[in-house]
Amino acid sequence: MKRLTILLSLMVLCTTVGIAQGPTFIETPDYSFTHFDRNHLIYPGDSVAMEHFFNKLDTLFFTGKGHVNIMHIGGSHVQAGTFSQQMRDNLLNLFPGITAGRGMVFPYMNTNTPASYCISYTGEWEYFRNALPFETRMGLAGASTTTSDTAASFSIVTREKNPRDITPVFDFNLVKVLGYGSLTPVVHFDKEIINGTYSEEEGAYTFILPGYTDSLYVDFDHKPGTFTVTGVYLDNGMPGITYHGIGINGARVDSYLKCKDLKRDLKLVNPDLVIFGIGINDAAAESFTKERFARDYDMLIDIILDVNPDCALLFVTNNDSYKKIGKKKKAKYEVNPNGELAEQAFMELGRKYNGAVWDFFDIMGGLTSMQNWQDEGIAQPDKVHFTSSGYMLIGDLLFNALMEKYTEHLKRNSK
Repeated sequence: MKRLTILLSLMVLCTTVGIAQGPTFIETPDYSFTHFDRNHLIYPGDSVAMEHFFNKLDTLFFTGKGHVNIMHIGGSHVQAGTFSQQMRDNLLNLFPGITAGRGMVFPYMNTNTPASYCISYTGEWEYFRNALPFETRMGLAGASTTTSDTAASFSIVTREKNPRDITPVFDFNLVKVLGYGSLTPVVHFDKEIINGTYSEEEGAYTFILPGYTDSLYVDFDHKPGTFTVTGVYLDNGMPGITYHGIGINGARVDSYLKCKDLKRDLKLVNPDLVIFGIGINDAAAESFTKERFARDYDMLIDIILDVNPDCALLFVTNNDSYKKIGKKKKAKYEVNPNGELAEQAFMELGRKYNGAVWDFFDIMGGLTSMQNWQDEGIAQPDKVHFTSSGYMLIGDLLFNALMEKYTEHLKRNSK
C-alpha cells in the first residue's frame, strides 16, 4: 500500500510537469521539419539493464535512500554544458531534495567552461585535451592542466551561470583533486586551510571539509615544482542523483581510449547509466567507417562494463550535420552522409549490448534537417552545433523519452 501511495504521488508530481499530455512530460515546441512524434527510446535488444537502472530510481524515490550515478559523455555538445544541464535540472526537479553531489568536473582554463559551474584561476596554466596530440597523463575528464607557477590557484563555484527557478543547489563537503606532481594542493574553507590525504589507488588528494559549501578554492605549497590536475570530484554523501557531464571539444571515441587513467576514474564515478553522445567528431573524418566506429565503442564499453557489469547504456545517435568546404566568405557547406552510418552503428551497438537508443538523428528530421534547425534559430551557422535554446530543447526531448520508459516501468510494477 505504501509503495502504491508513493507511486501515485510520483505520478501526480509528473503530471504537474506535463505527463497528462501523454508521453511528452516537458512541453516542447513542435516544428514541421521534425519527427517529435517519434521521440521514444528504442530497445533493439532487451531492456534488462535499463530496468535495473529504473529499480535504483525506485529505491531513491520511494525510500529516499540510495545514490544514482548518471554519466553523460561526449564532445563539444557535452562540454558546452547546456544539454547535460537541462537533463540534470529536469531529473533533480522530479523530487526536490534529491540533489546529491555535483560529481566529476574539470577546471577548464583557456577554453569554454560548462554553463552549470564557474571557474576562475590565477597564474600560468597549460591546458591539454584528449582530442589533440598530448603527452600528459589524463583520466575520465579527458583533459589536463599543468602549472609550475608559484602563484597558481583555481576556484570552482557550483552555481549555474544563468540560474533559473528549477536550478538545483550543489553544496559539497568532500573534495577529491585528481592529479599528480611534486606540488601539493591545499583547499581553503573560510579562513581555514585544509590538507588532503593522497591515495595512490585513486590518484587523488581527498579533502574533508568541516562544513558544506558551493565554492572551492585550491592552491599549492609555494615552492618550485609542478602539478597536473586531471579532474575534481565534488560530493556531499547525501542520497540523490549525481549527473556527471564529461565532454571535450573535438573528442572522438578513441580520444577517451587514449586516457590512461580512464578506468581508474570510472571506478570513482561508478555509473549506473551512461549516456553516450560521442560520435559527431568521428563522423566528420574523411576516413570514417561504421565498422571502426563500432570497434572503438566496443573497447570503451568493455572498460565501463568491467567497472560496473550492471551499468545501463543509452546511445544518442549523431545529429544531422554539414561539412565546411572552402574558407571564410567563399566557404560552402555540404551535408555529411556519415550521420546515417553512425545511426546504423548505434542501433547495432544497442542490440549487441542490450542498451537503449535515442535516435535523435531521426527525431530532429533526418538528413539535411540541420539547415532547418539553423533557419529556426536553434542551431549554429556551422551546421554542427546548436544554440542554447536548441540544446535546452534537446535536453527536454531526451528527458521526456527517458521518463516515458520510466513511467511504463512504474505502471508495470504498480500491479
